[in-house]
Amino acid sequence: MKKYILAAVLSVCMTVLAACGGTDSGEEVSAEKAGAKTSQSDNVNENKEIEITDATGQKITLEQAPKSVAVLSSGDLDMLLALDANVVGRPSSQGEPAAELKDIQEIGNPHQPNFEKIAEVHPEVMIASPSFKQFAANLEAQGTKVVYTQANSVEDILQTIEMFGMMLGKSDEAQKVIAGLNEQLDALAGAESENGVKTLLVYGAPGSYLVALPSSLSGDLLERAGGENIASDFPQEEKYPQYASLSTEKIIERNPEAVMLITHGDPEGVKKAFEGEMDKNPAWKNLDAVKNGKVTVLPSHLFGTNPGTKVADALQVMNDSLKEAKSK
Repeated sequence: MKKYILAAVLSVCMTVLAACGGTDSGEEVSAEKAGAKTSQSDNVNENKEIEITDATGQKITLEQAPKSVAVLSSGDLDMLLALDANVVGRPSSQGEPAAELKDIQEIGNPHQPNFEKIAEVHPEVMIASPSFKQFAANLEAQGTKVVYTQANSVEDILQTIEMFGMMLGKSDEAQKVIAGLNEQLDALAGAESENGVKTLLVYGAPGSYLVALPSSLSGDLLERAGGENIASDFPQEEKYPQYASLSTEKIIERNPEAVMLITHGDPEGVKKAFEGEMDKNPAWKNLDAVKNGKVTVLPSHLFGTNPGTKVADALQVMNDSLKEAKSK
């Protein structure tokens, strides 16, 4: 019976993760990108052409810095605005948008782009996750260049800022942003932290859960904060290599001191549903994290999606969460 339940859960998880799009794309960086990981160097030639390499290893040549950019990820939007890009299309949002976003056209989300709205703003460059590739041909036929990003680690985010700086002809500004973030990240990593807290990172929605591996952004942040990911050796999902299936037996065996829930939305609903799942299996109640009330929901704007320039805030939250897990 347990196998049938797990199969059903994983089926739903595939849909949940696809809906989260660029935040947490499972596609691996190509060898070409890996070779250019530390710097994209000087990309502007005498004719002012700009050449960049995106997250998929694709080399893109622009005749000049784009005058208009559209984006489907809130994290990418944050980074572009930090570099004062002319963003003409942004992700659709729930509730009232920030004042600075009100005049930017909503164009849908990574899992549901609004192509009619995208056509209206007709950006020179579209920023998207690799899952958008299935739609790219139509946009490129209309003269829009598609640039892919990913955020599976802090390093990915810093490289994206560097790439955006080059694309916009604002490399100096981008390096200042990167330097500021590195200073914050170094200070947080060097701060007194509760090293070695055995932690389970669970990503999902009510009724569907996967475990975040060290190769995910949340896993990277956990490692930087000094926590121990109890699922570090769990076999990765084929379609989403930053995640693994939730193995109740292994989790109980490794007895995490903290359980941190990551969700794209409805954090309280996810926590309530997950607690319901734990109630169904009495063995969960014997976990140290459950007995001590150390099951928490991480902020969705920092962990459920790409946090962009707020990645240092995410590391601070992770530090605080680990300290809380150690408190009695």
